[in-house]
Amino acid sequence: MPITNQQVKDHAFLGGLYATEHSPAHVLDKGKAVLLALCERIEAEDPADLDALYVLTHAATEEFNELEEEFHAAGSEIETIAREEIAEDFHFVAMAYGFADADDEELIAPREW
Repeated sequence: MPITNQQVKDHAFLGGLYATEHSPAHVLDKGKAVLLALCERIEAEDPADLDALYVLTHAATEEFNELEEEFHAAGSEIETIAREEIAEDFHFVAMAYGFADADDEELIAPREW
C-alpha cells in the first residue's frame, strides 16, 4: 500500500545519518525501510489511540534492534547521533499521523540501542 501522507512522503528519513561517513548506507536503507513500513502499517491499521500506536512503533523498534548486528558487521554501530536521529524520526511519524501526545520514550521503549 503506497503511503498517502504528504508529510511522510516528503520526509528524508535518517537523512542526517546518510551525510556521515560512520553509517553504512546499505544498513541505513534497511532502517529507512523499517520507518516507511511503520508508516504503511499506521495508514493501513489506523490505530485508534496511543496504545495501538505503541504496538506498531514497538514492533518497528524491535526491527531496529535487529539491525544493530548489521551495523557492527559493517564496522559501525547505533551510537548517540544515530540513536537521536532514529528517535526523532519515530517522533516525526507520531506527529505526522496526529499523535501529538505520544511519549517519545514510549514510542521506542523496547530499544536496545
